[in-house]
Amino acid sequence: MKYIDSLREGMRISEVYLCKSKQIALTKAGKEYGRLMLQDKTGTVDAKIWNLHSPGVRSFEAMDYVCVDADVSVFMGAYQLNVERIRKADEGEYVAADYLPVSTKDVEEMFKELLGLIATIKTPSLKKLVDSYFVEDGAFVKAFKFHSAAKSVHHGFVGGLLEHTLSVAKMCDYFSRAYPMLNRDLLLAAAIFHDIGKTKELSAFPENDYTDDGQLLGHIIIGTEMVSQRIRSIPEFPDRLAAELKHCILAHHGELEYGSPKKPALLEALALNFADNADAKMETMIEALQGATSHSGWLGYNRLLETNIRRTTEE
Repeated sequence: MKYIDSLREGMRISEVYLCKSKQIALTKAGKEYGRLMLQDKTGTVDAKIWNLHSPGVRSFEAMDYVCVDADVSVFMGAYQLNVERIRKADEGEYVAADYLPVSTKDVEEMFKELLGLIATIKTPSLKKLVDSYFVEDGAFVKAFKFHSAAKSVHHGFVGGLLEHTLSVAKMCDYFSRAYPMLNRDLLLAAAIFHDIGKTKELSAFPENDYTDDGQLLGHIIIGTEMVSQRIRSIPEFPDRLAAELKHCILAHHGELEYGSPKKPALLEALALNFADNADAKMETMIEALQGATSHSGWLGYNRLLETNIRRTTEE
């Protein structure tokens, strides 16, 4: 199988991919064409069907596996498939695991490391709250391990939510040592909870798309509600501590224009925002460099980072 990350300009391929999206669009001349997003475990690639009367075009929908005959080209710095023939793949022509992007890190090892951090939380109410999800709630743990952290921006793969959460929690653990004024238990709990709403904002793989609640509410509100609901089940959970924890979750995107209902008003909320932003931006840059068609020189403008990017010079 030719995985998407091995495609190169000029290749002619005949492969099976997962069709993540299918749309009918118009060229500047007003002619209809098909626009697809195809996926395997190594990434995604745009595909164009210029002849909508080609046999098989009407035989499949989004989230079907499709057999594609296509030429690989480059358009605006990214690979693109120009489809000559396409049809819905038959069972037995594909193995589903080949089409789910997966973290390069071991999921069970990451979760074990996260549990190690959770075990260091000393505040009884916070420990009980975090344990109620990450130790005692088997259904939540299963979903959390399998989920992505985003549809496409960063950590958009199986285990991505766990990988991102662990990275943020480890950075916050460092911040608590570097800046002793921080309430470590509050900061660590907030880091571990900050994105749990994504388990309900995004549907499970292979779809990995926004749910109705995800579109209407977003993961910040959903996650705050999840924490609030569980807090109400813990007797005598301190009201002020509950408000501070929820504030950290509500403010973790830092700015109103980035989706935060509140801007950071606590030192812990500020630290969480920095850690979340740092890990998200680093992963975004890494994924952009890994997916670039060129292995040297400037790679062009990245809309997510809002700058032109290039690889570091190698001696």
